[in-house]
Amino acid sequence: MEILEILKYVLPAIIVFLTAYFMLRIFFQKEMKDKDRQLMTELKDAKDKRIVPLRLQAYERLILLMERISPNQLLMRTKASGLSAKQYQSILLQTIRSEFEHNLAQQMYISSAAWDFVINAKEEMVKVINTAASQLKENASAHELSTLILEKSLAYKKFPTMQATEILKKEVRQLF
Repeated sequence: MEILEILKYVLPAIIVFLTAYFMLRIFFQKEMKDKDRQLMTELKDAKDKRIVPLRLQAYERLILLMERISPNQLLMRTKASGLSAKQYQSILLQTIRSEFEHNLAQQMYISSAAWDFVINAKEEMVKVINTAASQLKENASAHELSTLILEKSLAYKKFPTMQATEILKKEVRQLF
């Protein structure tokens, strides 16, 4: 009889305790998940604030690279007076290599497909220069080489540097 009396008071207390325990546990778990989600959102926003300007700068620099190694711009920027075709070829290739190496790290911030277009444009420009140089006589002038390079670049419907520039611009528009 005494046990029944004790159970009459203890059993409801245990039920209330367990109910409160489980409700508080669920509440605190939900709070922790909400705080974790909020923290992750804040971290992502902070990361985006740092990365977005770097990505945009990478696209700008690579578009500038494509402009600088395009046939017209490269030939206008590189002095040819008094040089042989072989000397001029060497200077042009060194200029392209230098420009490309200066922007090599930008590949981290763009898509692999866009980077492939950048590499292809550089390699195609090198190929045009080397092909033009191989078709000239040994004593040809730099002026003859530059003329032949321009002629060969005009044979393309759209030179690869222009294609790469368009791809880079398209990606920027999609991302921002």
